[in-house]
Amino acid sequence: MWPDWIACVLVCCWYNCGMDTLAHILVVDDDPEIRRLLGKYLDGQGFRVSLAGSKGECEAKLTELKIDLLVLDVMLPDGSGLDLCRVLRERMPKLSIILLTALKEDVDRIIGLEFGADDYLGKPFNPRELAARIRAVLRRGRSDPQPAGGRQYVFADYVADIGSRTLLAPDGTPVDLTGGEFELLMVFLQRPGRVLSRDSLLDLTQGRVADPFDRSIDILVSRLRRKLGDASVFNILKTVRNKGYQLAVPVEQSN
Repeated sequence: MWPDWIACVLVCCWYNCGMDTLAHILVVDDDPEIRRLLGKYLDGQGFRVSLAGSKGECEAKLTELKIDLLVLDVMLPDGSGLDLCRVLRERMPKLSIILLTALKEDVDRIIGLEFGADDYLGKPFNPRELAARIRAVLRRGRSDPQPAGGRQYVFADYVADIGSRTLLAPDGTPVDLTGGEFELLMVFLQRPGRVLSRDSLLDLTQGRVADPFDRSIDILVSRLRRKLGDASVFNILKTVRNKGYQLAVPVEQSN
């Protein structure tokens, strides 16, 4: 069903975005037909595309090429895509990762997000949805050099710089954040004291509506809390029962 369905969408929905022409995407899936069709479709959307069919081939491509975003199937012939996601997040914290999971494997999706994936998509999916997710993740995670001296937010002795998309801990050491984690932090810093629902956070950070079982925001908040040293006390990011989350510390801005 997969190849014929994807091929139909390729014929009906072929358009070129242009804004992501230089973005280099690595698609990793053990099905050669799915790889070929997704590669062809994403190429038509203005992306540079490389393909890999295994964990080993993926690691080799990441060594040889400058990859901006990884589309990674969790089921690979020579190892787990989830394990690879965890390793890559530690080794390459700026690499954006979208996981492809079986439609009903909610556990894989949750574990993948906890391991540092930026987003996930259940199979089978519409290739247009994958392209939209790729663009959203790339927008959140742009790491191109920015002019120095951008606006800064100071909170709980942390310093977040918008221009360089960096976060400094109270002792001055950098805190490694993924694109999604930094974008979520910015949403809170720009709305201090406001209680933000999960739906509004998902819309503000990813531009999409949550399905009833979507836990991506909860897991992203949990990851951000850990990196802020707030994972047990919740002094910085508070949970407001049945309403959402709130940045509970003062925020100062400087230019």
